[in-house]
Amino acid sequence: MDDLKAFRQVDSLTPGHPEYHHTDGIEVTTGPLGQGFANAVGLAIAQAHMAAVYNKPDFPIIDNYIYMFTGDGCLMEGVASEAASLAGHLQLGNLICVYDDNHISIDGDTAVAFTENVEQRFLAYGWQVLHVDDGDTNLEAISNAIEEAKKEKNKPTIIRLRTIIGYGSKQQGTHGVHGSPLKADDIEQVKAKFGFDPKKKYFVPEEVYATYAKAAEWGAKMEAAWEEGLVEYGKKYPNEHAELCRRIKGELPEGWEQKLPVYKPTDSAVASRKLSETVLTALTPSLPELMGGSADLTGSNLTKVPKSVDFQPESTGLGTYKGIYIRYGVREHGMGAIMNGLAAYGGIIPFGGTFLNFVSYGAGAVRLSALSGHQVIWVATHDSIGLGEDGPTHQPIETAAHFRAVPNLHFWRPADGNETSAAYLVALKARTTPSIISLSRQNLPQLENSTIEHAVKGGYVVHEVEGEALTIVSTGSEVSIAVEAAGILAEGGIKTRVVSLPCWRVFDSQSEEYKLSILRSGAPILSVEAYATYGWERYSHEQFGLGGWGASGPYQKVYEKFGLTGSNIATVGKKVVDFYKKKGGEIVSPLIKAL
Repeated sequence: MDDLKAFRQVDSLTPGHPEYHHTDGIEVTTGPLGQGFANAVGLAIAQAHMAAVYNKPDFPIIDNYIYMFTGDGCLMEGVASEAASLAGHLQLGNLICVYDDNHISIDGDTAVAFTENVEQRFLAYGWQVLHVDDGDTNLEAISNAIEEAKKEKNKPTIIRLRTIIGYGSKQQGTHGVHGSPLKADDIEQVKAKFGFDPKKKYFVPEEVYATYAKAAEWGAKMEAAWEEGLVEYGKKYPNEHAELCRRIKGELPEGWEQKLPVYKPTDSAVASRKLSETVLTALTPSLPELMGGSADLTGSNLTKVPKSVDFQPESTGLGTYKGIYIRYGVREHGMGAIMNGLAAYGGIIPFGGTFLNFVSYGAGAVRLSALSGHQVIWVATHDSIGLGEDGPTHQPIETAAHFRAVPNLHFWRPADGNETSAAYLVALKARTTPSIISLSRQNLPQLENSTIEHAVKGGYVVHEVEGEALTIVSTGSEVSIAVEAAGILAEGGIKTRVVSLPCWRVFDSQSEEYKLSILRSGAPILSVEAYATYGWERYSHEQFGLGGWGASGPYQKVYEKFGLTGSNIATVGKKVVDFYKKKGGEIVSPLIKAL
């Protein structure tokens, strides 16, 4: 009762929007409208997949339904439409949606903006549509509709539940009852109308406690029966049982890290999107929990492991529910929110591919991944002006700054093969942190001092010298440019170190001693990246990047246009060195600050 009294108060268990990991019993955080709808589709995909993999004819060990409550606002959001369309295609008969059709949103009656025929829309998606015309009092009709929904095995079901918002209050049927407390006299008349003592506050009748206690007792018996069934399942199917339990616990199998590809400096230059494919191909046989997909860019993202089967209903002839690859279609936002549902279900580590620029389409879902602690991996290819001819509409300039600012989100931008392996190593161990792995279209050389052990720290020295006059810090495809620039500067007598900083947040988590050994005092530090420079002042004294949009053309020419070449960075580096020599005084690492 104290929790209810603390509703929407700081540090209470009853915040304004229920939050995953904050209050027991909350499956997903769904504050922004439409997200919960797509999460439910992810939960339904996860259930269908896990059931197909682990159920046996005599042991339907995974047989739950996914119930989702939605409203007019959710159904206006595009992310819900994306998810609903995919759910219909995938024939998710385990998904039951109760649509609270009260014709009210915050602006008032939905007649002002939302007059489509929702039922016809969902029929077109391939859903079963059921109706309850009196959702305020006809509890039997609601129960019957749910039972009817369970009978449909090849379609998700939406139950249109016609209700009156604020039923019983003086403001019923108006937007005034949404999100605002009722006035004292209205509260009293509502209580009286439904048989409560209007003067009693925070009072729950014993019969309510008793009813909930019976429900809890029933639930405990069902859970105990399931646990007993799981034990018997383990006796008959020990291998499947062991793997299922491991996946439910979120544990990774022993020795999986040994499968990560390792590279030498003499190995050929390879695009990091291709290096990502190599990692996924190496790891998937050892990690059945990896469930991937792409938003209609499979051939570009390289996210489909050879010989992997698509997650599709068997009736389509395109795959099975045992399949581990999801064809999301052109639905980036839906993909992100569905992946949150996959992660929340348990036993699955989802990854999804698109161009880095289009992860911005799914930013709402990314934010909730980070807030909720869902282990979701975005395979974000074509990550810079290096994608070339597609031009500014596809070239992410500001995207990295946005995602680097999101709390509890690892934004990786690997510079070569070992850094790519390191990004996946950390991402797969980060059980409560989502990751975006930003990958190049163009080939990248293997670096001299690059190792997985170095890169997992988020930052390390690629090229070391003593008594340096300059340090260049960079990420991704620009690290090799920085190394080239350091060579040119050395020929001119300017000793230059080069640091690769593939993941800021992981680097930030290292010890102060380690960080200051990488970005040390004594010489100016210049950052170089083919993005907007926002944020780099934390790690460098001077910043070189893009001050505006990119350009269309062969990527080498685009890099030249913006001065991202070894020769120009050497020129910029010399200017920095000359400036700080003239300025004089001690040069202190930008990491050393009061706060």
